[in-house]
Amino acid sequence: MSPLMSRVRAGLGDRVLDAHSQHGDDTIVVSADQRLEVMAWLRQEPELFFDMLMDSTAIDWDEREPRFEVVDHLFSTRHMHRLRVKCGVEEDQELPSLCPLYGSANWMERETFDMYGVVFSGHPDLRRILLYPEFKGYPLRKDYDKMKAHPLFEERYPGVRETDELVHPGPRDLDGPT
Repeated sequence: MSPLMSRVRAGLGDRVLDAHSQHGDDTIVVSADQRLEVMAWLRQEPELFFDMLMDSTAIDWDEREPRFEVVDHLFSTRHMHRLRVKCGVEEDQELPSLCPLYGSANWMERETFDMYGVVFSGHPDLRRILLYPEFKGYPLRKDYDKMKAHPLFEERYPGVRETDELVHPGPRDLDGPT
């Protein structure tokens, strides 16, 4: 067990449901209802000081319970170490937002909501970020029908996409076909 993992396990105790290290990457698993508390401790603990949320996303296990696993990657700019924090989330369960702790969580959680449908309670602006608001479903879920016809809304600007006019010619377009 790495010194980092030893310190994390000693400080968090039974809040760590599982832990492992593989290929130099330390990972802990915590319950969804303790996610915010655990992340706050990891950020504030001077020996750890995980001040940067590098990434936050989800995994859809489809056939497993809980269905989703939210994965956060933390980094300490002071101590130069990393930690992966995972927690399981049911399909209809809300997860506390990390926005109060990390500004970078804002867009990452919006992307996770947009692609997987995971809802983050307390998020300041939880709405789609990559897809248009009328989009139906969550495209990174394993049960999403990828053969659906899109867009699923009326055209906002009728006729705009139905023209042959060249709006922004590139170098090849000016000289004709190559």
